[in-house]
Amino acid sequence: MSAYTELALIACALATLVVAAAWIPGVARVFVIAQAAFWSLSYVARPVVLLVVKPDPHYGDNVPDPRLAEYGYDDSIALVLHHVVFGLWVYAMLIVGYATWSRLRSSMLGVAREPAMIADPDFIPALVAIYAVGVLGRGATIAAGATGHAGDVDSANPILNFVAILGTIAALGLIIFARPARQLTTVLMLGGLLVMELGWTVATESKTPILGAALAVAVRFALVGWTKGKAVGVMVIAVLGIGGFGWLQSFKSTEFAKSESALTNSSYPPMVQPFLSILRRFDLLEAATDAYFHGPGFWVAPDEVIRHATLTLIPAQLLGTEKFQSGTAWANDVRGASVDMTRVSVSLAEGNVNEGYVLGGYAGVVVSVAFTFGLLLAWAKSLYSRYFPIVVLGLAMTGASSLFERGILGSMEALGKFVQSAVLAWLIYLAVKEYRRRARPGPSPLSPPQATPVFIGKRGSGQWV
Repeated sequence: MSAYTELALIACALATLVVAAAWIPGVARVFVIAQAAFWSLSYVARPVVLLVVKPDPHYGDNVPDPRLAEYGYDDSIALVLHHVVFGLWVYAMLIVGYATWSRLRSSMLGVAREPAMIADPDFIPALVAIYAVGVLGRGATIAAGATGHAGDVDSANPILNFVAILGTIAALGLIIFARPARQLTTVLMLGGLLVMELGWTVATESKTPILGAALAVAVRFALVGWTKGKAVGVMVIAVLGIGGFGWLQSFKSTEFAKSESALTNSSYPPMVQPFLSILRRFDLLEAATDAYFHGPGFWVAPDEVIRHATLTLIPAQLLGTEKFQSGTAWANDVRGASVDMTRVSVSLAEGNVNEGYVLGGYAGVVVSVAFTFGLLLAWAKSLYSRYFPIVVLGLAMTGASSLFERGILGSMEALGKFVQSAVLAWLIYLAVKEYRRRARPGPSPLSPPQATPVFIGKRGSGQWV
């Protein structure tokens, strides 16, 4: 098949996801639509640019891949997208099946309920306290110069990074669950939190915080009710967030870097140049190319996948040994099979379909996309939980990239970090709950107990003692 045929099949699979999402009640539809948008940028928009423009690879521009250019973009893209087409259609069929089942189930059970934690009077105050701790952690991270960059193998300061995660979790929680009485207060709250997440996006040079915030706004609207204006607003937030990311990032660049970037972009048509900063951030096509040139097998055995996935849930301090890092292993072993990575130390996002193909061929693709599907359902369920730590895990997954560009190993690594964050957030929640209990006005312990009147006789007879 030609590259355009492969792209048409991918576009049809993604369109199937969007149509099926419209039939899914609750918050799960938000992530399904977001997945379709994310994968369309990686597996449709970027290949189309390569096929139309046919740019020459050179240093400083990661849009053209030397491996694809060497054998011709038409033939190469058609080859590297074979397993992607298969994986996306398997995932689309899973979503269609779930949409059909959930639609029938919702018609029998009636209107979906509100998340249980909204009724907890200590929930929002706890999120505010957690956000304050997280913002302090972010400030300390920036002051210490330990914010890191996209693709870093290790955090410069793991403790500060661990605390800073709380800021993201709490921000998403407030966006989704806070219900101020006045509309103006709601607008100011959402605007302030979005600006803070955009600032953190620039500081960490990662698209994840602002994308997570945009998703949280979409989840909020999914809970309170959608309108056309809200839908357009979410799309504008996501586009402006990612597009503005490149603009804000330019303030941190030197004049030489700016001129070099402008020279690189000048080789593209003017209508493409405004979107280059976005396309460079969605690089799963490179991971698909890695997977094709590496081939199935000869990376991590199935029993090792289970062992590594289990150990990532245990804190490294308790293990006493360094954990397996799938992003680094992918860069060294999988990409290293076709690209010289001896002088590069980086952690890469592999994508669920690509990881599955390397682990076990097309059978591995089925397992990997089924894992992503299960993770999606678990995330949607967690936001309705009555238990605070489970809700925190759901919020953490909202702000992570696991459901978009990570496979089994990368997702389990993220869950391991989020479990630890959930424990710390739960302790803060318990402290806030106890403080509010003690501060709540009540009868003095020294005052005598008041006798409760006992009524005798029929109601309304006037006989009482």
